[in-house]
Amino acid sequence: MPASLRRGLVIGNWKMHGSVSETEALLRQIMALCETATAEVAVCPSFVHVPLALRLTAASAIAVGGQNCSEHDSGACTGEVAAAMLAELGCDRVILGHSERRRQQGESSALVAAKCRAAHRAGLKAVVCVGETLEQRESGQAQTVVAEQLQALVEELRPEDSIAYEPVWAIGTGHTASPRQAQEMHTFIRGCLGAARGDAAQRLRLLYGGSVKAANAAELFAQQDIDGGLVGGAALDAHEFAAIVALAG
Repeated sequence: MPASLRRGLVIGNWKMHGSVSETEALLRQIMALCETATAEVAVCPSFVHVPLALRLTAASAIAVGGQNCSEHDSGACTGEVAAAMLAELGCDRVILGHSERRRQQGESSALVAAKCRAAHRAGLKAVVCVGETLEQRESGQAQTVVAEQLQALVEELRPEDSIAYEPVWAIGTGHTASPRQAQEMHTFIRGCLGAARGDAAQRLRLLYGGSVKAANAAELFAQQDIDGGLVGGAALDAHEFAAIVALAG
């Protein structure tokens, strides 16, 4: 499938930011600024703000997702949130395997794959994150690391899912992979998916997620295999986020 036939997608990962009033104000601004967007837009607020976001976006085209889900459907899992709980609220997707969870919570690729299965059982689309650290890139292991992360879940992926390549060394640091570096890895990712899933790999949208901002989004999104962005810090600024969304269209 040519890149032009994959609709642009921009997802705002709000992480652990925002009060009720801040979340409402930010979302109202984003809805107003993205009203005529041609790219698909989604926001992933903290769990406690998901119901508010769903209520505010009910009449808009903006989708709402979760930032994580449990690999279990239910049970004695204190502090966890089941994929079915997100789906019941009205979420349509969930971010899985973010580098912060892989690093801070020790999530393995096998666990991320289990969470992907749980998301699918609940009818959610998975936004699965992969990426390497600076040390791994400098030692020539970037593709090996990403291939291992993909191998664990490649059979679980569905055409409506997305893969977000997030070079760990570019998250929250202000550094960004060059368009050439980003495209090289996206080409590699699509190749890995193609080897396992054939033509279905062409339908999966690949997002870049490493300090995306309006100043670099145009060059990144112009690359053949980059279909949009998973946006962190810039997603907390409505005007900056809207500018990124416009570029993804």
